Amino acid sequence: MSPTAPLTTVPVRHYLQFSDLSAEEYAHLFARAAEIKRKFKAYEKYHPLADRTLAMIFEKASTRTRVSFEAGMYQLGGSVVHLTTGDSQLGRAEPIEDSARVISRMTDLVMIRTYGQDKIEKFAQYSRVPVINGLTNEFHPCQILADIFTYIEHRGSIQGKVVAWVGDGNNMANTWLQAAELLGFTVHLSTPSGYEVDQAVAGLRSSASYKVFKDPQDACQGADLVTTDVWTSMGFEAENEARKKAFADWCVDTDMMQVAQPDALFMHCLPAHRGEEVSAEVIDGPQSVVWDEAENRMHVQKALMEFLLLGRVSA
Repeated sequence: MSPTAPLTTVPVRHYLQFSDLSAEEYAHLFARAAEIKRKFKAYEKYHPLADRTLAMIFEKASTRTRVSFEAGMYQLGGSVVHLTTGDSQLGRAEPIEDSARVISRMTDLVMIRTYGQDKIEKFAQYSRVPVINGLTNEFHPCQILADIFTYIEHRGSIQGKVVAWVGDGNNMANTWLQAAELLGFTVHLSTPSGYEVDQAVAGLRSSASYKVFKDPQDACQGADLVTTDVWTSMGFEAENEARKKAFADWCVDTDMMQVAQPDALFMHCLPAHRGEEVSAEVIDGPQSVVWDEAENRMHVQKALMEFLLLGRVSA
């Protein structure tokens, strides 16, 4: 093999936002995630990524992203290199493109959790191996991948359903909107004034897959899934007090869940602040599936890593 040849066995593809894959490819991923999860629960050894190495790069702190990717890669038989901006040249003067050229020659896959989407796109441009978005200010595709898989596990297909997003027009909201446009469901979007989703940033072709509501309770009316996120995302801490005032009416509570479908689910990507974006009665209540949702990050990411490195697998 040429020393400059890609290390992957399939053409290099990156997963930087939800729209990077097709609806048909998502169907494959959800099926693979279900099978990989079944193997995990049955203690069946499954090591398709033996001798493969995942580099994890963190500019933003993480609990679930780190544990789910690291544990997942080990469970697939691979190994992990963990980097932060504090212990690598990424936090110093080295250009992103140089880091990408070097890291991608020593590893098979790169996951990056950072601030601006522009950083991960530049890294991917110069990477010889697949790059996965572990979170940026603009998108969080792995989380929505897990959320939709969790919905499918509990309720079946999400096509034609209504997802109520209550809260900030942030990376989660942007990604839900991309997913709705691609997979054929509708998002009911309710954000405080000044915190709306920007359709251009979300990268949507049209507004046909979502509806905007000033009143969050109206957004939850008839919803099959109600979901939210913290009011102040990482990197926006200076706005915390202003956001608490602006978001005071955007706490998902029992009243909002009561106007949703009787079998509606509640999700939250965590960490959660009970009494702020969600009441304790909801997140700890019978409609909440947040713990399944959190675990499923690991299973869908295993399916994603398998797909990016090996292509379609049916084992």
